[in-house]
Amino acid sequence: MTTIDEDHTRPEGVDDLTVEALGNISEALEAIEIARGHLYTFHRLSGTADFTLGKGVDQLREAGHTELADRFERELVGRNVLEGRWTFQIMEEYDDGYYATFKELDRLAREQLVAGKRHLYEAELKEARRTAGRGGHEAAPDAED
Repeated sequence: MTTIDEDHTRPEGVDDLTVEALGNISEALEAIEIARGHLYTFHRLSGTADFTLGKGVDQLREAGHTELADRFERELVGRNVLEGRWTFQIMEEYDDGYYATFKELDRLAREQLVAGKRHLYEAELKEARRTAGRGGHEAAPDAED
């Protein structure tokens, strides 16, 4: 079997189940990366909403709706989105806790089991599905096979 490159070649003695397990952990980490992106989207949209709300409240006040503007200002502008937290605090807690732990354990598992190599499952899947010698199916960018 041709391989993509040494970085994506299974170390001697590593069994299929270990490669599959690491593939599933990698897939889970990809989902966590997407979830983290959505949290950052939530962070950005919440901040944008707060500033846009502030503009609307100022306009209510200018239009003479002082009592309603004051209520918005007191109860909503600059309010915590969760108890005691603005979104940046949520992001920091997530990044420093769950996300950092996930990244560290993924790295640790790869180091202990496959010499730190990444995407072995995917590399082997690519090799099994590509047509060797066919344009667009090369093992790697400069491979001749």
